[in-house]
Amino acid sequence: MKRFLLILFCLIPLLNYSQQVDLVPARFPFEETLEYNPGIQSPADFLGYELGERFTEYHRSVAYFKYLASQSDRITLQQYGETYEQRPLINLVISSPENHARMETLRERHLKLMDANFAASEEGKKVIANDPVFTSFSYNIHGNEASSTEAAMQVAYRLAAVNDKETAQVLAKSVILMFVCINPDGRDRYVYWINGAGRQQPGINPNDFEHFAPWPNGRTNHYWFDLNRDWIWGVHPESRGHTAEYQRWMPQVHVDYHEQGYNSNYFTAPGATPRNLLLPDSYEAWSDTFGRANIAAFDEEGLMYFTRDRFDFFYPGYGSSYPSVMGAIGMLTEQGGIGAGRAITTDDGYILTFRQRIFDHYTTSLATIKKAAARRQALLEYSVAAWNPKNAKSPHQSFVIRNEEGGFLEDFLRVLERQGVVVEQATSDFRLDNCLDYRTGKRETAQFSKGDYIISAQQPRHLLVHSMLDRNLAIEDSVMYDMATWSAPLAYNLEAYSSTLSPKVASTKVTKLDRNGSVDISSLADKPVYAYLIDWQQRWAPKALAELWEKGYRVRSAVAPFSNGDEAYSAGTLIVLRGRNLEKEGDLSTDMNSIAASCGVKIKALPTGRMSDGFDLASSRNRPVDKPRVAMLVEPPFDTYTSGQVYFLFDQETAFPIDRIRTSVFAQTSLPKFGERYGYADINDYDVLILPDASDLHRIFWQEQRMEINQWLERGGTLIAMEEAASYFTTEGKFGKLEMVKNSPDTSSAAKYLTYAEQEEYRGLRRIPGSALRTKMDITHPLAFGVKPEVFGLKLNTYALEPVVGLESVGTYHATSKELLTAGYASTANLERLAGKTFAGVQRIGKGKVVYLFDNPHYRMFWRGHSRMMQNAAFLLPGF
Repeated sequence: MKRFLLILFCLIPLLNYSQQVDLVPARFPFEETLEYNPGIQSPADFLGYELGERFTEYHRSVAYFKYLASQSDRITLQQYGETYEQRPLINLVISSPENHARMETLRERHLKLMDANFAASEEGKKVIANDPVFTSFSYNIHGNEASSTEAAMQVAYRLAAVNDKETAQVLAKSVILMFVCINPDGRDRYVYWINGAGRQQPGINPNDFEHFAPWPNGRTNHYWFDLNRDWIWGVHPESRGHTAEYQRWMPQVHVDYHEQGYNSNYFTAPGATPRNLLLPDSYEAWSDTFGRANIAAFDEEGLMYFTRDRFDFFYPGYGSSYPSVMGAIGMLTEQGGIGAGRAITTDDGYILTFRQRIFDHYTTSLATIKKAAARRQALLEYSVAAWNPKNAKSPHQSFVIRNEEGGFLEDFLRVLERQGVVVEQATSDFRLDNCLDYRTGKRETAQFSKGDYIISAQQPRHLLVHSMLDRNLAIEDSVMYDMATWSAPLAYNLEAYSSTLSPKVASTKVTKLDRNGSVDISSLADKPVYAYLIDWQQRWAPKALAELWEKGYRVRSAVAPFSNGDEAYSAGTLIVLRGRNLEKEGDLSTDMNSIAASCGVKIKALPTGRMSDGFDLASSRNRPVDKPRVAMLVEPPFDTYTSGQVYFLFDQETAFPIDRIRTSVFAQTSLPKFGERYGYADINDYDVLILPDASDLHRIFWQEQRMEINQWLERGGTLIAMEEAASYFTTEGKFGKLEMVKNSPDTSSAAKYLTYAEQEEYRGLRRIPGSALRTKMDITHPLAFGVKPEVFGLKLNTYALEPVVGLESVGTYHATSKELLTAGYASTANLERLAGKTFAGVQRIGKGKVVYLFDNPHYRMFWRGHSRMMQNAAFLLPGF
C-alpha cells in the first residue's frame, strides 16, 4: 500500500501536465470588434492558421508583410540589408496615405531638426508644431524570442486594415517604423526546430523535449553573436543595416522587443539602475509615461507585469539604449516566454501560451503608438533638445586620437563613420590644454601632430559621442545587467585624449576611409627580389598570412625587430624568401599584388637579405611558420558567445578555416566499425586546439581524454584555453602545477551579518562587471607580436595566474593596484589581488604548449587591444 501511494504521489505532477490545451484562448483576441477592411487578409487568413498555433517561418512572414504593402496605401516595405544566410532584412513604414504622398519631404525636414539653428528658426518651429512624430520598433533581435515577429504581423494588419477615426488620427500624427525581425537567421534556426519538435498535444510539462532547443539555439545570429550588444559597433550586417536605416529617420520613440524566462511576468519601462546619467533629465519621466500607457492597457486586460527591476539601460549598445543616445526615448519590453514553446506550465501552475505572448506584445505596441501620437509635439521638442550640444552634461568639448600605423584605429573610425559622427583631421601640428590622457588618467597640456583625429562634441550626436568616447561614465549601482565600461578609445587601445576645450587648428572632415594595400618595389632598382616583407603590426597581416598559405607559399616569421637601414620592421614580420619558393617564382609578383589588394596590407620587396640591424632575413632564428590544422571545441559546456567570437575571427576576419568540433563527438571513445574509426574526433589530426570559455571541463575530459591531451601536448600540440576554461589547466583542474590567484573569502563582521536584502548588492561589489584594466605586454614573446606594450584589457572575471618560474608571463596587470583600474568598477580588494598577476601566458609541456588567455582578447569583436594574441597563438606559436 505504501509503495502504491508513493507511485501515485509521483504521478500527481504528471497528471497536471496531461490536460489538453487551447492554443488560441478566447481571452486573447485581436480587437475583433473593430471594423476591418474586408479586402485585406488578416495574418490568420493569409497563413492558414491562427497566430499562436504554430511558429511562422521567416519567409512566410516576409510574404505577408509584402502582401500588406501591396494591398494598403498606409504601408511601404523596404529592404535595408541581408543576413549572412542571405535572408532579406526588411522594415515597414506605416502612416496615413497623405503622409506617404510626401514621405521623403517629411523625412528630410525631420532630419533638419537635428540642426539647432534650423530647429530654432520659424520654419523649424512650424515643423515641430505640425509634422508627425516618428515611432519605431525592433522585433525579434534574439531569434528564439520569437513572439514579437508574430505580433508585428498583427500590429501591421491592425494599422493597415482598421477603418475608424482613432486609427486615422494616429496615422496622421505618426510615421511608424517597424523592423519586423532583426535576426532572421537565428529566428529560423529556432522556428524550424520548434515546429519539428512539436507534438499534436503541446508538451506543457517544462521537462518536455520541445522546451530544450539544442545548442547553439536560435538566440544568436549565424556567427553565434548576441546582436543586442552590437548596435553601436556594427560588427555584423544585421546591425550595420538596421542602424543605418534607423539614422535615415531618427525617431523620437523606440521600443526593443524581447522575451525572458517563461516564469517571469511582462517587463515594461522604466528600467532599473544604473542609468546613463548623460541622458536628458526628462528621459525617466518620458520612459514612465510610456510604461504607464502599457500598464493601463494591461490592467484593462488583466495581464501581469512589473517595472523598475532587473533590466537597466546603462550599456548603450542595446536596442533599448542606443536610441536614447541618439536623442529618442529608448525602451525595452520583456515578455516571459523563452523556451515556452506553444504552451508551458509556469512555476505557479499557470499555462502560458504562445498566443498570449503574441497578444501581450501586440498590446504594448499599440499602446506605445497611441501614446506617441497623443504627445507628438512634446516628443519632437524632447528630441530637438536632446540633439542640441548646448544641453550636454559632459564637460568635454573635444576628443583627440593620435594617428598611428597598425592597431585598430581603422575599426574605431569606421564605427564613428557608420554612426554619423563627424571626424576631422588636423592639417598642422597643434597644442591643446587641459587634456585627459586616457593612458595615465592625468590632465596635461598635450602636443599633437598633423593628421591626428579630432572629434568635436559640438554636434547633434553629442550624446552618442560622449557615451562612446568619454574615458569613464558615472555608475550609480554595481549590480548591472551588462558591462561597466565600453569606452571606444580603450576598447580599440588607442592613444586618446579628451579636453574641456576645443582645438584651435585648421582641420579637414574625414569623408572616406580607404584600406589600400600596395607592393613597394622602390628598393629593387632593377635588381631581383630577394624577399617580400609584411610587417606583423599591420591590422590585416594575419589575413595576408592565411592567403599566403592558401596560395602555397613557405613563410617565415621574424623572431625580433630588424631594419634594412631605411625602414624598421617589428617582431613577427612575415618573410617570403624567393629562394625558398622557387616553384612559385613566376607567380610571385602577381600573387603579392593580389594579396596586398585583397587584404589591404603594405608589402615591401627587398633585393637583399642583409639587414643593418637585427637578424638577416634568412637567419634560422626567423622561424618557418607552417599552416596549422586548427580545431575548436563547441557545444556545452563551452560558451556560445566566446565560441562565436573565435569562429568569426578566423572565418570572417582572417579567412582561415578552423574545424568546430562538437564535444559530444570529441568526448567519445573509439567505436570499431570493420576496423575503421568513426563517431569521434581524434586530437592527433590537429596541431592547435582552442577551448572557449567553459566551466567544469571534467564533464567532457575523462581520464582517457586527459591522457590523450597530455600526450598530444608532449608531441608538440598547442592548446589555447580561454577564460574559465584556462583554470582547468592549473591546480584547480588538477592538470598542471600552476596556481590561480586565490579569491580570499570575506570574513569581516559586516559580511557575516548581511541581511537578505543586502546580499545582492554585496555580491555585485565583489565581482568585476566588465571593467578596463591597465595591462603590460612582453612584446618580445611570439604570443604578443603585433600587440602594443601597454593595453587596456577588459576584465569580466577575477581569474589570474600567480607568476612563477616556468610560466612565460606574456600579459600581466599593472603592478600598482591604485593605477590598475582605468574605467568601470572593481573593488579595492580585487584590484589588490590582481595587480602584477598574469592573465596571458604560455606553459611548455614537452614539445607542446598550453596558452592561457584568462581575459577574452576580442570580446564581442569590439574590445580589440589584445586580439592579435589569438592569431599569434594559432599561427606563430606552434613554430616557436
